[in-house]
Amino acid sequence: MKLTICELSYLNELITSCVNTITCMSLFKNQVIDEELKSLLCNHFPIHVEDYNRKVEFVKNVDTATGKLNVPQLNTSIFTENLEKSKPAEPITVNTNVTKFTDREIALSYFLTLKRAGKEYAIASMEATNPNLRQFLKDAYTMSCNHSFEVYEWMAKHNYYPIVLSTGEQTGDISSIYNTIPLQ
Repeated sequence: MKLTICELSYLNELITSCVNTITCMSLFKNQVIDEELKSLLCNHFPIHVEDYNRKVEFVKNVDTATGKLNVPQLNTSIFTENLEKSKPAEPITVNTNVTKFTDREIALSYFLTLKRAGKEYAIASMEATNPNLRQFLKDAYTMSCNHSFEVYEWMAKHNYYPIVLSTGEQTGDISSIYNTIPLQ
C-alpha cells in the first residue's frame, strides 16, 4: 500500500517537527537546572526519538512499517489536587538577548511544541487512510497529550503558567443553558 500524497505531506511536516523537538530537547537537557524538569525531559526524550524513527519507517517502507509507538501512561502529580490553593502565575519578562534558557523558558518552549504537535497529530490521523499509520498518529497524539500535561503540571506547580478557575456563578451560567437528553 502506498501513502497518499496527503499522508506523505503530513509525515514530512511531522518528521521535520520531530527534528526540531529532538534538537531542542537535546539542548534543554543540558541547560535545565531543576531536577524534576530534567527528569521529565530525559524520560520523554527516547519516546520522541522512537516517534521520529516510526515516522521515518513509514516514509521509507510503508508496507512493513508497524508504527507501534510506546505510548506513555498519563503521569500526574499531586499538584492537580491542590488547584484551589494555586497562586497567580509569576510575571514573565521576554528575553530578547538569550544566551542561555531559564527553566521556565525551557518548559514553555517544550510545552508549546507538544501542544502544536498534538494538534497536528490529531488532524493527520483523521486524514490517514492507512490503518497502521492512522493508529500510529493517534498514539503519537496521546503521547503529546500526556507529555504536555506533565510539563503543564511542572509549570503550574512553579507558578509559571496561569491557572484561573471558573467561579460557581460562571459555571452555573453556562450549565443553565444545557439540559441532558434522555436516552430512548
